[in-house]
Amino acid sequence: MTPPGNNEPAQQLAEETIVSDADLDLPIRGFQGAPEEIERQWFEKIYTGRGDRQKQLTVRAVLTGGVLGMLMSVSNLYTTLKLSWLFGVAITACVLSFVIWNGLRALSGGRLRQMGILENNCMQSTASAAGYSTGNTVATAFGALLLIQGHHQPWYIIVPFVFFTAALGVFLAIPMKRQMINQEQLRFPSGIAAAETLRSLYSRGTEALKKAWALLLSLGLGGLIGLLRTYGTLAEQLRRSGRPQIWLEKLQAVFYVPEALTFPAWLNPIPRGQMAGFVFEPSVLLIGAGMITGLRVSLSMLLGSVLLYFFVAPRLLLMDLTHAGVPGYVHSFAVNPQGSFNPVRWALWGGTAIMVFSSLANLALQWRVLARAFSLFRKDGRTAQNAAMDAIEVPMSWLVVGLIPTSIGLVVVQYLAFHISLTLGFIAVVFSLVVALVCCRATGETDTTPIGAMGKLTQLLYAVLPGAKGLESINLMAAGVTASAGGAAADLLTDLKSGYILGANPRKQFLAQFAGVFFGTAAIVPAWYLMVPTKEALEAFNPPATYMWKAVADLLTQGIHMLPVSAIWAIVIGSLAGVALPVAGKLFPKAAPYLPSAMGLGLSWVLVFENSLSFAIGASLVALWTKWNKRRCDLYSIPIASGLIAGESIVAAFIAIGCTLVGFLAVR
Repeated sequence: MTPPGNNEPAQQLAEETIVSDADLDLPIRGFQGAPEEIERQWFEKIYTGRGDRQKQLTVRAVLTGGVLGMLMSVSNLYTTLKLSWLFGVAITACVLSFVIWNGLRALSGGRLRQMGILENNCMQSTASAAGYSTGNTVATAFGALLLIQGHHQPWYIIVPFVFFTAALGVFLAIPMKRQMINQEQLRFPSGIAAAETLRSLYSRGTEALKKAWALLLSLGLGGLIGLLRTYGTLAEQLRRSGRPQIWLEKLQAVFYVPEALTFPAWLNPIPRGQMAGFVFEPSVLLIGAGMITGLRVSLSMLLGSVLLYFFVAPRLLLMDLTHAGVPGYVHSFAVNPQGSFNPVRWALWGGTAIMVFSSLANLALQWRVLARAFSLFRKDGRTAQNAAMDAIEVPMSWLVVGLIPTSIGLVVVQYLAFHISLTLGFIAVVFSLVVALVCCRATGETDTTPIGAMGKLTQLLYAVLPGAKGLESINLMAAGVTASAGGAAADLLTDLKSGYILGANPRKQFLAQFAGVFFGTAAIVPAWYLMVPTKEALEAFNPPATYMWKAVADLLTQGIHMLPVSAIWAIVIGSLAGVALPVAGKLFPKAAPYLPSAMGLGLSWVLVFENSLSFAIGASLVALWTKWNKRRCDLYSIPIASGLIAGESIVAAFIAIGCTLVGFLAVR
């Protein structure tokens, strides 16, 4: 064996390389030119010298990511049940991994090699797949089925279902990576935030250190706000478990940030009622996302929300009141005794239509890019540089090799477990491609993945397909297939965006992501049984997303006629708008930057007003800062936004983990 001392110069040189690479500028603003030119610039300026030199896909990276992802999957299961919200895993995992391995290195006296920036990036891919991709429909689809049937599905059904749906999403993302990340240069704000966080952790250069300090300060602010907003949940969970902490409850009564701030009465479009989500949410997470997303998409989201809350919803409510008691009339809104209602429950049909048809229109308008992606099967006429670039990208052959057994397995599971015919099961797999396309584009443009909305679109489809009408289990589980696959695909592209910025090898990152599916499946299924042992335990959570999935299944299995006529018109108009906006941008390229973003408009009718407002605030702050001092804005805006996102999400994740542990103790 080589004595440890003889290996120190090489180890020091390797670590200096890691640091110097971290000090290089990140291509956050993207590249310009033809698709081939963009890929050449990235390969020469970003990948060469980084991705071809550093360790990436290592055993410790996969194991660390797998363990951290398993913990995060449990916390996300809890937040889905309580809040209908999933928190990103990547940033939390890369910070924890950095701290863990630097701590172990210090304890070893420097014998352990530092985990490199690209190795940490691979680790976060595994963690993200394990913590985010594998459990996003367990609480919703299986939860709704538990409410309907009154008993759990056995583990030998849930395990293959979770694994195959997550794997399907990972493989479906392969053809989308080159189009959305390489050619279109979509933002994927959380991917940028993860890359910026990693770069700041490893940086030592003067300018890089300034960015690192900006990120750390904003991370502290985001963490503080996240703590003050969420630690009351932990106090409440402790009280429910029979372990009340009086000191914590007293502290929370004095030092807290409210969940929402209401607007003055004169701003309320419904004078004698209240629309859900028409508040300001004192959170910096979505403000940070808006800072990265940009003004066009964020203002489009605000425009859509204003149209919904101030014009469309009040008029539809008036129409409902006018037709009250009319036989056969289906109301647009379900208004509670206090006069409150959620307009998004109606609007999501039109918003989803905009997102679906705009994604399909964009795909059709860029058919040359898609054809080029599939032409990678042909090797003739390729230059040496093209061959080197293709060698690091995930080959299309992997799509075929992975998709065939995954699709067969998923169709068989649907048939044996839920009596979904082979034809209907195959349709769910094919429709997953459409859902994945929409989820990936929405995430790339707005940092929000419309998993719930796309699940409801699938439920609508299966409400009219022969052989599925009137059957709630088919309606729910087919939607679970498509929504889970779409979420997994979007999560992979977010991680690949981070790797793209840092100069990582996409093929190695894909393998790390796929490995995470195994870890996540192993964690989420037992956690589901432990956290929700019975139907009564699920009802104790009062899970809003689960109730929504069940309500849609109950409604649509009675027939498509149960949808309000206004919702059907919203679908038609949304479909036309979804096609018209991309086509107009293509026909009039000079006007394209001033047209509303179709994805932003669609998402604004899937999210509540408070979310769109936060996005618009973040984007407007950056726009004003750019006018005031462009150089400083370019230097600090992304690190600050990344810190806000990372700080609040990390603290929220730890609070969720704490609540989960308390819940486990209560169950036991």
